[in-house]
Amino acid sequence: MRSKCCQSSFVRLAWLPTIFWSITTWEIMMRQFFLTCVGLVLLVLAAPLATVAQVYSTSAKPAANNETKTWTAPRKADGHPDLEGIWSNASNTPLERPKELGTKEFYMADEYAALVAKRGFLGDRGGPQEVHYDFVQYGMDAMQSKFAPNLRTSLIIGPEGRIPRMLPEAVKRNAERTATAKAHEFEGPEYRSLTERCIVYGELEGPPMLPPMYNNNMLIVQNPGYVAILNEMYHDTRIIPTDGRPHLEQNIRQWRGDSISRWEGDTLVVDTTNFTDKTHFRGSSENLHVVERFSRTSKETILYQFTVEDPATWAKPWSGELVMGPAVGAIYEFACNEGNYGLADILSGARAEENRSADEVTKNRRR
Repeated sequence: MRSKCCQSSFVRLAWLPTIFWSITTWEIMMRQFFLTCVGLVLLVLAAPLATVAQVYSTSAKPAANNETKTWTAPRKADGHPDLEGIWSNASNTPLERPKELGTKEFYMADEYAALVAKRGFLGDRGGPQEVHYDFVQYGMDAMQSKFAPNLRTSLIIGPEGRIPRMLPEAVKRNAERTATAKAHEFEGPEYRSLTERCIVYGELEGPPMLPPMYNNNMLIVQNPGYVAILNEMYHDTRIIPTDGRPHLEQNIRQWRGDSISRWEGDTLVVDTTNFTDKTHFRGSSENLHVVERFSRTSKETILYQFTVEDPATWAKPWSGELVMGPAVGAIYEFACNEGNYGLADILSGARAEENRSADEVTKNRRR
């Protein structure tokens, strides 16, 4: 339905041929009024189109406007694109595509908006939701994050959109690992998870770096010869050489692997191997191999792509991508440390239970 101002303007438009040469002050005002109405209509129509263009241009879709096409990444002194800053990988997209979507890789913009309005958070919650947290009160609810535009149905790309089938030997290996940990879960810290011990944050800190539910921020610092990435959670810094050096010897293993990098055009490519057999990203072995790609796509976006490969775990490699945007605010200390009081309380509680059981046995023998 047209507004009244635009209806009156269209009526005036019908008379313009006959009175064009007899201009009065009143007619000038009406013509200006008409142009104002038309301008407002065009602005309203253009706004959603601009939004759609912005979303697609940062979601591995073809650029849809001249500004995106002509944008040039700032350069460091060595000529490489400037990736520095505090970024967030918060995402409202799940790692794996919902099965009901089949091979559908992208939502339409209006379809995605309607889905978010109905369901809210579509991404992965990143573990059990501890009942002792009021997530909203502490700014930790997923929907309190700022998401970079992304219309993908899953972070994993390709027609399947899901992690490939795990090999039978990997299924067996992980079942044995779980059973061993369960049988000795209170014997010592070495049987507790790396997350609980504040060493590596589950399967999210990476590489590959997947979005946790909160504390998604990371600081990237870039200098000739090195790039450093500090994750807010768990406060670890990967110092990644860019000078072409080889990986460490195979007998040297690290929690987050050994990362080296190189530039391929304007893309930073990070190659990571030499993981420990205790990291087991989503059931992986120490043969895990991760390749990450960082591409500055606009003033406020970095396209982060990754490929995961482990011939001892999955039938084939799998890849994913997400859009990182600027973080809101600074990075603060995430004060989780190995040997934290929670872990000490778990183990001391187990010892107390053992002592109580031993006392019960002694009392029963005396009777």
